[in-house]
Amino acid sequence: MFSKYQDSKSLRSLQRKNAWNLFRFSDVLRDDTKNARKIKKEDYLSQGSYPIIDQGKDYIAGFTNEGDGIYATPPLIVFGDHTRLLKYIDFPIFIGADGVKLLKNTFSEEEVLTKYIYYYLCTVNIPDTGYNRHFKFLKEVIIPIPNIEVQKRIVRVLDKAQELIDKRKAQIEALDQLTQSVFLEMFGDLKGEQVSLSELCYINPPKKEIENMDKNLPVTFLPMANVSENGELNLSESRLIKEVFDSFTYFREGDVLFAKITPCMENGKGAIARNLINNIGFGSTEFHVLRPKENVNSTWLYYLTSLQSFRKQAEMNMTGSAGQKRVPKQFFSKYKVVLPPIERQNQFAEIVQKIQVQKEAMKKSLTELENNFHSLMQQAFRGELFVD
Repeated sequence: MFSKYQDSKSLRSLQRKNAWNLFRFSDVLRDDTKNARKIKKEDYLSQGSYPIIDQGKDYIAGFTNEGDGIYATPPLIVFGDHTRLLKYIDFPIFIGADGVKLLKNTFSEEEVLTKYIYYYLCTVNIPDTGYNRHFKFLKEVIIPIPNIEVQKRIVRVLDKAQELIDKRKAQIEALDQLTQSVFLEMFGDLKGEQVSLSELCYINPPKKEIENMDKNLPVTFLPMANVSENGELNLSESRLIKEVFDSFTYFREGDVLFAKITPCMENGKGAIARNLINNIGFGSTEFHVLRPKENVNSTWLYYLTSLQSFRKQAEMNMTGSAGQKRVPKQFFSKYKVVLPPIERQNQFAEIVQKIQVQKEAMKKSLTELENNFHSLMQQAFRGELFVD
């Protein structure tokens, strides 16, 4: 019985024409989570002797210095029960305490490569049912396995493709770090009178300035999920003003968005509002909106609020209960900064724009590499790259 999330026609063809063996998930992988020590997130260290793998997007989520109970028999596969993320691990680890499944190959590496299994599972389209459990869907999967030599060839090809992707991502990350470095170089040691950030921008401007606009006008709609942690916006959604006026946060072109809730604030979510429909946007109520006043450049303001030092100060001023803490509006009155000359801010914005042009070219290349990688995976597991 094939999983409905797989191409059963291709699986039958592999079995018939290519003599690949088809195995049930439970015949290939066992859930060995109970034998791994779990570390609570509040106990993660930013540096340490032993890595912690959890279901988050970061490959290594944190570290611990306590070696007792480490899972020391790699290779293995980690599956995020809530996030659906898969990770191939070839070193001893601890696991996160929430939603992590540690999967161990039931075969020897001489028979079936764990990395081959990992790559195959990456091709299966497990449905997203929100913050629910997804392992029940993964367990339904049938895994096609060729002989060991074909497995090795498939893994070598996919490893090479993944290596190119990783290098391109590292280049993009380096450009992001370059922008932060330029900011600190230009503004990190400014001397002069300090003023509160609330004197340099309007905090959460009122909606009354658009009260008399046609409420049937379409505007950009930005839920929190459509704002990335590196300042990029997904502008695919729109609403009519009348649909969002009463219940969502208002902003306009050039405003800076700052996520105020844990963990979005800590993860760096924020952006400059650009390319908005009718120059107006509405979004999550968990954003603070910072509108630059005269002699304040949006780009300078955004990168100021993106600094780790700024975020740390904001975190220290959060209010509310654990897990639902927020940066209060009053924080921006407390935070003081030296305002650089507008000419210098504009110079920084021009540098950022040039870096962004390079970044966009890198991102386009990354998309092409990822598309090629997914095409190779599909071909490999349809038996079209190599034959027995």
